[in-house]
Amino acid sequence: MGNLTPKPEWENPWRNTEWGKAKKDSLIKSIKEMKPSRTDLKCLRVLVVGPCGSGKSSFINSVNNAFKGRITSSALSDRIGGKSFTVEYKSFEIESGNSSLPVVFNDVMGLETGPMQGCPVEDIIKAINGHVRHGHVFNPEKPLSPGDGTFNEAPKVSDQAFCLVYVLAADRIQFADENVLQKMREIRLQVRNLGLPQVIVLTNVDQACPLVKNNLKKIYYSKKIKERMEWCSTAVGVPMCHVFPVKNYHEEIETSCDTDVLILQALMQIIELANDNVKERAAQQS
Repeated sequence: MGNLTPKPEWENPWRNTEWGKAKKDSLIKSIKEMKPSRTDLKCLRVLVVGPCGSGKSSFINSVNNAFKGRITSSALSDRIGGKSFTVEYKSFEIESGNSSLPVVFNDVMGLETGPMQGCPVEDIIKAINGHVRHGHVFNPEKPLSPGDGTFNEAPKVSDQAFCLVYVLAADRIQFADENVLQKMREIRLQVRNLGLPQVIVLTNVDQACPLVKNNLKKIYYSKKIKERMEWCSTAVGVPMCHVFPVKNYHEEIETSCDTDVLILQALMQIIELANDNVKERAAQQS
């Protein structure tokens, strides 16, 4: 009898992409040339949320690495799961050369299981609407409210987020807690009226699939990675076209063009979606 073990990969990639330095350089050039569609906006704010240990801060660092060409750690991260390492609301600009990119990432406390654990869902909604000031320390037992020193009573357009990025770890989603997923669904429903684009960045693809660990270029051949992406899409309610698998930098001491390509492709889509939302909101207000 022949070998009945199913192959872990397809013969052809289910997403086409180019690799290598030329593709990386092309993406960097395109991203640097992008500008917010509103002239009164210096940059597009993107809010990054996800369970503890999913790689939120590492993703921000990985974006920075791609432009710096070296390993950085501006957003502090922790490999020990369980409790959120990020507790303070911070903004992270991405610099390229002597200028900054047209995007700013805001990191929040991680989502945790219990009703009074991790970042309050209410605070994430307030952050999206620009009511959370830089430096606010999240309190799982007491959501931010008007009158608090770090509550922004009159947010400007530049304080608001124009894209919401959920970060999930591909090697751990099978153990995802239903309560955490429910919090993400609740966030999704509450911002529906804003038309806010929502994206999933699926990290740790190399840890989830031996095929990809051995060769990152196999990512769109991998059946396991596509299954994990489909699971995330269904669980959170984000369409597959807005799910981007990436490999964060976590043990490397040098950057890689192919790793950067995946990260930059995700970033390009995030910026384009955020810009679309800027235009939509401006049209609604006019």
